Amino acid sequence: MKGTNLGEFEELVLLTVASLGTEAYAVSVKSSIAEHANRIVNISAIHSSLYRLEDKGFLTSEFGGATSKRGGKQKRYFRITNTGLVALQQSKDLKQQLWKTIPQLSFQLV
Repeated sequence: MKGTNLGEFEELVLLTVASLGTEAYAVSVKSSIAEHANRIVNISAIHSSLYRLEDKGFLTSEFGGATSKRGGKQKRYFRITNTGLVALQQSKDLKQQLWKTIPQLSFQLV
């Protein structure tokens, strides 16, 4: 397994795969990120991140059945692994800990 640090975009992709369940493939991840995060990203960035997360052991993938709509091409479906879930939880915990260290009087939420 390669490095286990999660970049911000990788974390977003990993969260999206987890939320999509059995329907997580590159196009659905791209659409979900556009809808929920209001971010437009190109499909190659999604593919790169998915494969990198798979190399890190945070995702697994398998091919679905070929369809005539896709010209006989198969979709590659991704699933989050237990290691991926742990990485997300650790990232969430770290952020929560850091938020707790911010002095309440040093800033105001607008």
